[in-house]
Amino acid sequence: MIEKITSSQQAMDLEAKYGAHNYHPLPVVLAKGKGAKVWDVEGKEYYDFLSAYSAVNQGHCHPKIIKAMTDQAERLTLSSRAFYNDALGSWEKYVTEYFGYDKVLPMNSGAEADETGLKLARRWGVVCKGIPNDEVMIVCCEGNFHGRTITIITMSNDPESYANYGPMTPGFIRIPYNDPDALEKVLAEHGKKVAGFLLEPIQGEAGVYVPDEGYLKKCYDICKKYNVLFMADEVQCGIARTGKMLACDHEGVRPDILILGKALGGGVVPVSAVLADDDIMLNIKPGEHGSTFGGNPVAAQVSMAALEVIKEENLMEKADYLGKIFRDEMSKFKSPMIEKVRGKGLLNAIIIKPTNGKEAWDVCLKMRDLGVLAKPTHQHIIRFAPPLVITEEELRDAISRIQEAIKSFE
Repeated sequence: MIEKITSSQQAMDLEAKYGAHNYHPLPVVLAKGKGAKVWDVEGKEYYDFLSAYSAVNQGHCHPKIIKAMTDQAERLTLSSRAFYNDALGSWEKYVTEYFGYDKVLPMNSGAEADETGLKLARRWGVVCKGIPNDEVMIVCCEGNFHGRTITIITMSNDPESYANYGPMTPGFIRIPYNDPDALEKVLAEHGKKVAGFLLEPIQGEAGVYVPDEGYLKKCYDICKKYNVLFMADEVQCGIARTGKMLACDHEGVRPDILILGKALGGGVVPVSAVLADDDIMLNIKPGEHGSTFGGNPVAAQVSMAALEVIKEENLMEKADYLGKIFRDEMSKFKSPMIEKVRGKGLLNAIIIKPTNGKEAWDVCLKMRDLGVLAKPTHQHIIRFAPPLVITEEELRDAISRIQEAIKSFE
């Protein structure tokens, strides 16, 4: 029998009893969303300041994206890649021209896209750079979060991600983030066996860690010096979130391998993609990598609509403008609980200093009570990333509620 949900507590109890306990959600049960707002089972309204970790940049249930999904779903939902479908080719042309690459490889989740990027770099390293197959290395950064697969958690230095999962995948070197000298040192020593350098242009899960200006360009130039692929994981910080289409665009850097996800599907269906030029992408031959659902017709139509919305509604410019307002207003707000405000565009964070026994989780609970939803990361940091469609009036209203929540603990 299908359980009919009539209360938030009922929904939470069902998850606790029947679901794996691999998440610790904020205690709120959402039943509806539109634009920058969501409503719980009881009908209470909230501003969404997480955007499903930036998957809902275009806002909840955007009518254009929903229409693209429903129109396609009535005709054909899945063909697998055993056959062609009449949507994928159009999507591939649109996406490669949109981001400026020769080829795109579609997947579903961000983790799948990162795994694909790693495979692509390793294959290029063996076939094109001539690295012995069992000696290929990838350089990554401390504080990274690229997903949850066994190989990806190998790159993590967060015990919550990697502890007690058995032997890790070999072939990774981890260096400090925001330290181009560390990259230079590693590549000077190991560069002949390094295929790629993978990084997040802004580390989201680490607490919206924005590197120093010039860091990306310096790393890119170092990679070119040692014939190493510069690989950008823009799953969370890409697609207009930071005020540019890609976070790398702030420094005029074009990644050799570009990894996208989350907002690529407009918060409607999982869509991810890896983009690269022919000299990299065509090293993978038929049968050597794939996904049953990757490139499905619904995902293709939804993704094109999602990307059209970004440009039609000037969401890059909006994110830049509104992000400055958020950081300015929160920086001016003096509180012993606010240690630092940082971010770029509408990807921001506040570092919370525990006060009177209250921490970031308590602040988020109070914000929930006041109608704003956000979630702590690493106990002392709150990430603020509303849908890019939020209006200035809505943003300022939400800011006042966030300030009220913090002030209540002083």
